[in-house]
Amino acid sequence: MKNTYVIGEIGQNHNGSVDIAKLIIDVVTRPVIDKLFGNKLKGMDAVKLTKRDLTQELSNSQMQRPYDSPNSFGATYGEHREFLELSNEEHFEVYKYAKAKDLEFVETLCAIGCLDMLKLFTPDKLKVASRDLTNLPLLNAMAETKIPMILSTGMGGKKEIDNALETITKHHSDISILHCLSEYPSQYQNINLNTIKYLQDNYSDYTIGYSDHSIGISIPTAAVAIGAEIIEKHITLDRKMKGTDQAGSLGTDGINRMMRDIRNLNMAMGSEDIFVSESVKGSRVKLERSIATNKALEAGSVITENDLHMLSPGDGFKWAEKEYLIGKTITQDIPANEIIYPTHLK
Repeated sequence: MKNTYVIGEIGQNHNGSVDIAKLIIDVVTRPVIDKLFGNKLKGMDAVKLTKRDLTQELSNSQMQRPYDSPNSFGATYGEHREFLELSNEEHFEVYKYAKAKDLEFVETLCAIGCLDMLKLFTPDKLKVASRDLTNLPLLNAMAETKIPMILSTGMGGKKEIDNALETITKHHSDISILHCLSEYPSQYQNINLNTIKYLQDNYSDYTIGYSDHSIGISIPTAAVAIGAEIIEKHITLDRKMKGTDQAGSLGTDGINRMMRDIRNLNMAMGSEDIFVSESVKGSRVKLERSIATNKALEAGSVITENDLHMLSPGDGFKWAEKEYLIGKTITQDIPANEIIYPTHLK
């Protein structure tokens, strides 16, 4: 069984609070139980935070524009963004908390200045947001660290992916590419999950996955069925919390259901083969049909095809084996509608 690598994207759903980030991690590490079979399943593999350097974020006029959205944490967009930023030290605190819970830790870095964080700790992976796929100076600086990188492609096509890969592979090739649609929430007719197959065919040297912004759990689960090896999904404590990403994220129950379905799907995929599973052999004997008498036959009778039909259980001769019966003499009386076994034959 191949386990899909699942990243719970906290992003900035912590609302500027380390404690909220830790509570989300607590939710992620709750046991995932399939109640039908009582199986304890593997939960998420990693959580992810986002770090911005506000001096390299937006133009001054955009940072100073009024921001009166119901989800605003400040009078201007700059104040809003500043409220949501955790310091490097706070990121380090969340990192240590996640690692103590046996989770890997991924950081989305949105500016070269954010690499200062790496003086404190080394994330397991660095994430490039869709909007920065064309930010080649940032990609180059991140690649120089030699930390494995994940690219989201929600705003780019083949040209943008190729340019990004050309930049990164000057330094290393430990790269994952995630199909993504930067529409929040994503409308289903725009998602085009078959792009995953395109990426697998055209970028087979890299790990291919899917970063989801749809509502619910069906689309990431379907992506796993197509072959996505990484799934990234926004997560939160409560979808009704203040914040632009909260409503489109998975809450506590959704996290559990998605992980249940993905892990069960991981088990269900199996191999490219056809065979009789050990688990159905009992059902096969009970339910499959065998050659049986359609009338009472006396000892010494010679079996003809007109004497036969098919009944359960399936522990006798199959119809494809009828030549072993036709023309044979039976050694004992067989009532109508009973299975014919080798012990009945002379």
